Amino acid sequence: MSPLLLVLITAIRFLSPTFSPEGKQSVISHETWNLLLSKCMIAGGKVNYRAFVAKKTELQSYLEMLQQNPPQTNWSRYEKMAYWINAYNAFTVKLVVDHYPINSIRDLNNGNPWDNEFLSIGDKKYSLNNIENDMLRKQFTDARIHFAVNCASQSCPRLFNQAFTAENVDKQLTQLAKEFINDPAKNKINADKAEVSQIFNWYKDDFTKTGTLADFLNTYSTTKINSTAAISFLEYDWSLNE
Repeated sequence: MSPLLLVLITAIRFLSPTFSPEGKQSVISHETWNLLLSKCMIAGGKVNYRAFVAKKTELQSYLEMLQQNPPQTNWSRYEKMAYWINAYNAFTVKLVVDHYPINSIRDLNNGNPWDNEFLSIGDKKYSLNNIENDMLRKQFTDARIHFAVNCASQSCPRLFNQAFTAENVDKQLTQLAKEFINDPAKNKINADKAEVSQIFNWYKDDFTKTGTLADFLNTYSTTKINSTAAISFLEYDWSLNE
């Protein structure tokens, strides 16, 4: 395939309309990110960063599309949510790819890559923390978001192997919440005792807006936790999720 034809096909994909549950037409498509994920993920939720390095041109094209098409006020809630989750995950992958090979994302920016304003969307500069805390947590107040954003580490919820879309993001968030909470490598849950991810400690306020932490966990856990159960937090593994 000629480079010119590839550019034309990519442009068509970017501009092809999709529709949100509210029936509004979206101006962008996340299909390029979806294709990258389908080619660069390993069974079990691990990331093949070498494959992403080989696909760096396609990744950069997707990121440039995001940068040039920031969410608009007339976008639906789910369009905006899918956009910002995909942006967080794709720019995290870029951060790793640009410095690969590394042992941990915390090898970057003196141990705190999330405060580095290395990306632009529209005419604004952002860090990964800006996206997570300001654009996602503050705007949507949906604790399930924590199971969708991936920090490139072993203890993180896995990088989902599909792009989030306006049509599917609500279902995808519920799927990932159930998957993460019931993963014995990430959380050890019994009726009278639970050892859970540090995510539930760091962002406890997000998980206890309408009840206790046990109440939230019981919404998705197949093993129900007693109200008197002791809950502690596991050590976090920051090694690269490959």
